[in-house]
Amino acid sequence: MRPLALILALACAPALALTPAAQEFLEISKTLEPVQCEKRQLRRAMALARVEQRGEDMKKLQARFTEINRDPKTAKLEKRLAELEGRILDGKGRARDPQDLEAISLQQRQAFYRCE
Repeated sequence: MRPLALILALACAPALALTPAAQEFLEISKTLEPVQCEKRQLRRAMALARVEQRGEDMKKLQARFTEINRDPKTAKLEKRLAELEGRILDGKGRARDPQDLEAISLQQRQAFYRCE
C-alpha cells in the first residue's frame, strides 16, 4: 500500500508547486470557461456570417458578444486574468516558472476541447 501512496503523492506534487498567481489564474479561468467558450463560438459564427454576407445574423451575433463583454462580473474577472498574466510571464513573454505555464496550457487545451 505504501508504494501506491508514494506514487499518488508524486503525481499530485506538480499541482502544489504552482505559484499563487498561477493558482489564481487557473481558478479564474475555470470560472470564466463557459463565457470564453460562448465568445469563441460567437467569433466563429461572426466570421462565417461575414463571409456568407449575412448582415442580419452578424448584427445579432455582435449584439450578443457586446452583451457578454458588458457583464461587470466577467469584465472584472478578465481584467484580473490580464493582471495575473503579467505576473506569470516575464517581460519577454516567457513564463517565470515553467510549471505554471505547463498547468495553464493544459487547462486551456482541455477547455478548448470541452467547448467543441
